[in-house]
Amino acid sequence: MCALALVSAVGLVVDDRVLAGARIWAKPFKFSLSFVAYGLSLAWMLSLLDRGRRAGWWAGTVVAATSTIEMVIITGQVVRGKRSHFNHQTPFDETLFNAMAVTVVILWLGTVVIAALLLRARIADRASAWAMRCGITIALAGAAVGFLMTQPAAGQRRGESPVVGAHSVGVPDGGPSMPLTGWSTTGGDLRIPHFFGMHALQLLPLLVMALTVLAPRVARLADERVRLRLVLVGSAAYAALFGLVTWQALRGQPLIHPDGATLTVAGLIACATAVGAYAALRAPAGPPARATAGRPPHPTKPRRPLQPLQHAHAQHTQPLQKDAEVAS
Repeated sequence: MCALALVSAVGLVVDDRVLAGARIWAKPFKFSLSFVAYGLSLAWMLSLLDRGRRAGWWAGTVVAATSTIEMVIITGQVVRGKRSHFNHQTPFDETLFNAMAVTVVILWLGTVVIAALLLRARIADRASAWAMRCGITIALAGAAVGFLMTQPAAGQRRGESPVVGAHSVGVPDGGPSMPLTGWSTTGGDLRIPHFFGMHALQLLPLLVMALTVLAPRVARLADERVRLRLVLVGSAAYAALFGLVTWQALRGQPLIHPDGATLTVAGLIACATAVGAYAALRAPAGPPARATAGRPPHPTKPRRPLQPLQHAHAQHTQPLQKDAEVAS
């Protein structure tokens, strides 16, 4: 995928062809970079498995193989000057798109197997473990958004239209779009939740890494339980934002032109996240957390049991009575 990204970058420079409103080499360039991040993340997660490593090896191999097949088809269609996605123009184009659909389903199922193995894995650092588990779960949901794109758009009919499916909602594909990403600026775009969801696989583990780096400087973050709470809050916020951008796209609304309802929900998510983070930081931490922070608990002397009041009074008065007898 790294090599293909370089080839696609060269293609963007030397090939000025445009297809569906975008530079023809933009798709393999973005897909190859996305698969680089996806593959590295899964490889790192698989290295942490304490059991089921053989199944994890096979699942990872399936993901790598299906990714390669998909990219071969995408790149081959670019060379031919044809669309790779949603193309039913000729029987050959339709066969290639159907093959891509099968490989995507297999890739998704391979990731499901890896997610199941991670849920069962015993990883020492709980914050890292839950960041990976939440990240791969949201990534699976983001990948599943791709299945919505294969549904016929307005005016399309299976078996009749040369193009069946679209990533834009409410507007045709290939209209005005954002720079770099190519996301629609006039309608909804399902590529936004697709991208946002799949990259939870990288962003949530990065949150753990950031908290770990800050731990020596922020005493509260040195407690593993505080980091775990913050990771769970961050994962919940990420899942809520994923749901929001999916809802926004399905309503045919551009990402950069949100309406009042979208802004209200976004504000509620921001407030809930702030409250959750504050509660996670303010929650009391016990002695194990202080020991984790590098400050071992101070040794304390064992307390003497409290004596009954009458018994203690007798212990103090007996020496005085003896002194009085001796004096007399």
